Amino acid sequence: MGNFKYPKEEKLKKTNEITLLFEKGKWRTSENLRIILLKDKPNLPIESSKFGVSVSKRYFKKAVNRNRVKRLLRECYRLHKDLFKESFGEKTIAMLFWISPEMPEKFQDVEAQFIKLCQAQKK
Repeated sequence: MGNFKYPKEEKLKKTNEITLLFEKGKWRTSENLRIILLKDKPNLPIESSKFGVSVSKRYFKKAVNRNRVKRLLRECYRLHKDLFKESFGEKTIAMLFWISPEMPEKFQDVEAQFIKLCQAQKK
């Protein structure tokens, strides 16, 4: 049985961590999802894994819709954390974005795209 929690320690919130992620991170895209990653390196050590989500106001004007998509993205990470860590590494800072103006029909669509994004990295 996997660890299906998303504790406070795993949430990406510190401004300096987010700034570092955008300065030195690598981008990956798959369908409607885009992720920026910063892996643990000897010259840039990362203490623990951090993960955040973001949805642009440009695509979803109403906060209700943005929050719905963010909830779906966090849930994908929470349920497939093992696959994520296997693909991107144990000590990784990452931020996941929804880059489409279309609202996802159902959770399974977002979940399939997240799995595809993780598996594309493993190859």
